[in-house]
Amino acid sequence: MSSKFGFILVKPQLGENIGACARAMKNFGFSKLHIVEPKINFPNHKVKATSVGAYDIINKAKVFDKIEKAIKPFDLVISLSARRRDINKKHISLKEFLKIIKKRKKNSIGLMFGPEASGLSNKDLSFSNYILQIPTSSKFKSLNLSHSMIIVCYEIFKILNEKITKKNNLPLKISSKSNILSFVNHLTNLLEEKKFFLPKEKKSAMILNINNLIYRLEPNDKELRILASIISSLSKK
Repeated sequence: MSSKFGFILVKPQLGENIGACARAMKNFGFSKLHIVEPKINFPNHKVKATSVGAYDIINKAKVFDKIEKAIKPFDLVISLSARRRDINKKHISLKEFLKIIKKRKKNSIGLMFGPEASGLSNKDLSFSNYILQIPTSSKFKSLNLSHSMIIVCYEIFKILNEKITKKNNLPLKISSKSNILSFVNHLTNLLEEKKFFLPKEKKSAMILNINNLIYRLEPNDKELRILASIISSLSKK
């Protein structure tokens, strides 16, 4: 499924950013990289250095002299922009973007990113189906090229790997309230022996605070046994 996605860098200016983009792609299982009119000699040593273990993606990257050629393999093209454009295109949120991915499972999708300094031009955007803006602080909207890339890769990865994510998100094994009650009683008895509850008129309030503290925790049986052992050891002469 990840092979249906491709990433298009239009007129990238820095080799370091291209390398970092390749690394971001490989982190999340993507490999299709198209580059349009790079402003550097591609690939150069800076690309290789920042790609780290993703130089295979750099080696397989295709370079084009026109956007029209770079987008040909894709059924759908979504452009990234840091600001809303006055252009007759549907601007979508990240949430809407993920809905499109789920709905268009059979389509190949290209994600297009613009030059670092200026972003995509209105002409560049005219070749896309949608314009996606990653939500950021209104005080500083500009994102580094590779940072935009890694956010998009991560969001797509989550959609493609929902089963894995759910499998890893196993419920916590926590102790029953019965076991916690036994622990609290054990603790209270030891504190009684040490004459902790003084003055006596504050005992109820102190026990209430202990209950609030312990019952708010979610220890498993092993952790509860360890905690009980620690308290017992500290209480010994």
